Amino acid sequence: MMHVSRSGFDTGRAGREATAFLQSLIQFDTTNPPGNEIACARYISEVFERGGIQSEIIEPAPERASVVARLEGSGAKRPLLLLSHLDVVPAVAADWKRAPFGGEIVDGEIWGRGALDTKNLTAIWMALMLEIKRKGLPLARDVIFAATADEEMGGAWGVKWLVDNRPELLDCEFALNEGGGGALVVGGRTMYVYQTAEKGTCRAGVTAHGTAGHASMPHDDNPVVHLGAALHKVGANSLPMHVTDTLRLFVNRVAEAVPDDLGPTVRLLLDPDQTATALAVIADKHHAHAFQAMMRNTACPTVVQGSNKANVIPQTATAQIDCRILPGQTPDTLLDELRALLGLNGQANGKIELHLDRSALATESPPDTLLARALEKAVARHDPGACIVPFLVPGSTDGRFLRPKGVVCYGFCPTLHGTPDRTIHGINERVSLKTMEFGVKVLGDAVLETAL
Repeated sequence: MMHVSRSGFDTGRAGREATAFLQSLIQFDTTNPPGNEIACARYISEVFERGGIQSEIIEPAPERASVVARLEGSGAKRPLLLLSHLDVVPAVAADWKRAPFGGEIVDGEIWGRGALDTKNLTAIWMALMLEIKRKGLPLARDVIFAATADEEMGGAWGVKWLVDNRPELLDCEFALNEGGGGALVVGGRTMYVYQTAEKGTCRAGVTAHGTAGHASMPHDDNPVVHLGAALHKVGANSLPMHVTDTLRLFVNRVAEAVPDDLGPTVRLLLDPDQTATALAVIADKHHAHAFQAMMRNTACPTVVQGSNKANVIPQTATAQIDCRILPGQTPDTLLDELRALLGLNGQANGKIELHLDRSALATESPPDTLLARALEKAVARHDPGACIVPFLVPGSTDGRFLRPKGVVCYGFCPTLHGTPDRTIHGINERVSLKTMEFGVKVLGDAVLETAL
């Protein structure tokens, strides 16, 4: 049976192609480090060449490669960018039930590293580019495909390099990327999140000072103990709440979508004294952590170093704290919050010193645009009764390099409720064939609604 979009797409064929592309993409081991995306980029380029689409492989360092292709429109509107990345995080084969680079289909699911992050999106974009080309649709704006290197290690050889050195390749008005599309069910209503914002990253360092000595004679000036007390405060307490544009619209849209008796509870998310009450009612533990991260800057101790010998009390002990800051916040405001939490007077207070190692600001796109409305219409068509809500991701994506250039960038790769999205960066990563088919339909409609 042929499945046709409103603009004449054969979405059944595109879905089958996307599935086959994903299987092939997974079979390229693009673990980063070292990346080695070049062979995968060449495969994509060859697929496009057979389909009559010209592409360019950009190799800024040996074996580090991105591939960019363009379908030209009339130029009446500025381009739309379809973005994904080719590199993946490591996978230990012994921990998996299936080969992480096998691309096997088992029980209606495609298994492999990158199946959800983000070779699935690459495969969907490939299928849609080919379908647009076959149909010869009258595009009002160029549609740009970019599958890039190095997202998992910071983007230095991928989007960041392209923005800094080949900006004309990614010049666009709108971009669709990873970072959203998950299905959230609250009060029986399905809501797909579209990522409009992402946090900035700060790395804070803590140094505790004390008196060195022999561990056989403990004393009350052990820097490891001082450090432990400070890290306990960081880990056991939350930083102050900040309501961003994305958070406020997220809460209001969820509250409007759920049954009337649940709406007031959802709105309690915006009250710092009632957040825990709201989360207990509307979210499981996984979602609760994500919602909490939307509301405040976060600080999580990750690396601790004390003495290099078990029988020596060191003179200093150090720790690294992974911090994420919200849109509108700065590294200085974050440090002020940490200092207040730790009771520090200025930057240092006796035994504890706090300093910033490196930082990058958060980014946010306006949540109500032509592209957002296209996503909303596409979701409503293919999942009647569902809606979309804006979302802020606590991590980061390549979108952070585009937003400062004026690009409206959303993360959206729709996944059906029940998709094992928690396997992203974990073991046994996989995506269902139904989700791939759904993604092709929704994104196909949204792309055409925006580009025609």
